[in-house]
Amino acid sequence: MITSSQNLRVKLVKKLAQRNFRQKERKLAVEGIRFVEEALSSTWQTEILLYTDQACQAQRGKILLDLARDKGVEVLAVSDAIMKELSDTETPQGMLAVLRQPDYTLEDIIRPDQKPLVVIVDGVQDPGNLGTIIRSADAAGASGVILLKGTVDIYNPKTLRATMGSLFHLPVIQVSDVNEALEYLASIGVTLLVGEPAGGIPVFKANLQTPVGIIVANEGAGPREEIFRYNHQKITIPMPGCAESLNVAIATSIILYEAIRQRHKIQ
Repeated sequence: MITSSQNLRVKLVKKLAQRNFRQKERKLAVEGIRFVEEALSSTWQTEILLYTDQACQAQRGKILLDLARDKGVEVLAVSDAIMKELSDTETPQGMLAVLRQPDYTLEDIIRPDQKPLVVIVDGVQDPGNLGTIIRSADAAGASGVILLKGTVDIYNPKTLRATMGSLFHLPVIQVSDVNEALEYLASIGVTLLVGEPAGGIPVFKANLQTPVGIIVANEGAGPREEIFRYNHQKITIPMPGCAESLNVAIATSIILYEAIRQRHKIQ
């Protein structure tokens, strides 16, 4: 059992709390029994599994340890004190995994032979909002999520928790070259849907049955200017009440489910 903070595996997990280190190593850490279940059941590569004795006393924990060993994962017991030191939560569940980040490309997640429904996140900084957007995109059966430069890190622990495991169900790609991403979408006929508080086409009248990319922007700054150089349509969610705007994650969910209604001919 690992009881020292100087252990190399413990030091690795600690460093993964830093965004720069995560990007350099192409790794991330997830914690909690449900998250580890999702990871081991997915196509993602799990490299290390740390656990406490208490976590493996229940049948659910024992099954996870057996599954991890069967998949060739390095499985290591740690003390409760070490797990608490590594955990990002107040009450650790005693299970933490180190995963390798997938290497998605735009072509992998959005192919010309499909009718894409894509969410494009531009500068959203709140990790909870980003996680909720990804969860809604997963529930709506979206093709994938594209994170433009300036968006909060998808592997931020708070973002990961907010996805509730949806990160393992659909491709999410972080792009550094915004124009390259937008040009690719334009080349396969994707129309960008840009939300406006007022003055756009009511979302229920917009055609969401064609290939579309829903632009999800920072609520304060709005979408970057480059977006308007490409084929786009401004849409508005009707708000007959007194609120000036909707939370970005809620607005995204409304648009996604209008796309579901139209695409599945739901009345």
